[in-house]
Amino acid sequence: MKLALVLHPDRERAAELAADLTTRAGRRGMRVSAQPSDAARVPGTSVRLPGRPVEADVVVAVGGDGTVLEAVRVGLAADLPVLGFNAGHLGFLTGVEPDRLDEALDALAAGGWAESHRMTLTAEVAGKPPAVGINDVVVEKAVSQHVVKISVHVEAEHLVSYRADGVVVATPTGSTAYTFSAGGPLVDPQLEALVITAVAPHNLFGRPIVLRPDQRLRLSVDDDRPARVNVDGRTLTVLPPGGEVLITRGDRPARFVELWPRNFAVSVRDKFRLHDA
Repeated sequence: MKLALVLHPDRERAAELAADLTTRAGRRGMRVSAQPSDAARVPGTSVRLPGRPVEADVVVAVGGDGTVLEAVRVGLAADLPVLGFNAGHLGFLTGVEPDRLDEALDALAAGGWAESHRMTLTAEVAGKPPAVGINDVVVEKAVSQHVVKISVHVEAEHLVSYRADGVVVATPTGSTAYTFSAGGPLVDPQLEALVITAVAPHNLFGRPIVLRPDQRLRLSVDDDRPARVNVDGRTLTVLPPGGEVLITRGDRPARFVELWPRNFAVSVRDKFRLHDA
């Protein structure tokens, strides 16, 4: 079996865990490849040259949720499933804690795993290639200290206009990320939905809105100030006044390795220590 490693860019704990993973994978006849900068930090890996096709069976992320997002980009491009090993904090996207490393590798080696598919989002702006994300598309103020007016249209209908720091359109997977800190709901990632959450709105109405996944959303900047469009934390572009972004469900879902049955309610309880609340 071939594993394509994606490593947290600077967390030493992640490099140590990746080295341990690579050693233990080698004992099971697995080969681990990594891009040059990651391979330099993890002994035993082979170099995977950027721009070349990824030859692997599974993309493994070692880090936190941000690292898993990067691994998902690799997985989507190569049509490969992703498995995350947690070297971060909450780690909602990471499926394996460090103390289950051997158990996880045994399951991979035996082929004893299933896949789950999670919806993606596509953001389209005129003059830019479409961008795909698994967490969210964020339209936010580009000028500090100033709110921006963002109007949300569902299909051809105007829904609401916010004066806010930004508006987040999230998938259920992304409901545990930025939209959660903005007051959005936690949604089981096995569902499909579009979750709209305003960030620090200057409106009387500021409740999150959940829509079915097949609807087309258009967010426009109805102000004399620009707004930045981010997809999974990466800047796609800065919209001028009057600019807009079209957000739809992605053509393909992201593929995740599921080694063991996962209960989202239990994950929420454990990650947020609700048993102590």
